[in-house]
Parts: sequence; C-alpha cells; structure tokens
Amino acid sequence: MKNNRLKTPSLGLKQIFVENIYTYRKIKQISQEGLADLYGLHRTYVGSVERGEKNVTLSTLENFTAILDVEVPRLLTEKAFKDDS
Repeated sequence: MKNNRLKTPSLGLKQIFVENIYTYRKIKQISQEGLADLYGLHRTYVGSVERGEKNVTLSTLENFTAILDVEVPRLLTEKAFKDDS
C-alpha cells in the first residue's frame, strides 16, 4: 500500500511558506502583480501560491528567493522574517 501522505507537503510547512512569501513580498513593497512580472508569471498564480492553493516546484522556490532576496531556509522557517526587521 502506498503512502499518499508523501504526495503533498505538510499543512504546517505549506502555511509557513505562504506566510513567509506574503511577508517578504510586503517587506520588499512588491505587489502580487509586481512579483509576478519580475518572475514572468501571472498575478493569479502568485495569489494562489500565497493562499496555499498551489504547490511550488524547487525551481519556483529558488526563483521566489532570488526575487525576494532571501535564502531558501528563510522561506521555510516559521517567522523567519522577524530576524530581518
């Protein structure tokens, strides 16, 4: 029997990620549309990522970190942005 739990990220990690994407975007004063433009995506995709509706690939994660000028572990660490204030 396969373990279907391995097909999706844990809700905790996903929630941490989406909160950090949103927070770092706000800190950098970039709109969803601006972030989408910088990355070559549609604004609705960025919105769906921030709402936790989309799972991102590793390459997408790396692109978000490059645009937001933050390291990958920061986007996956709870309240990591507090250290950036």
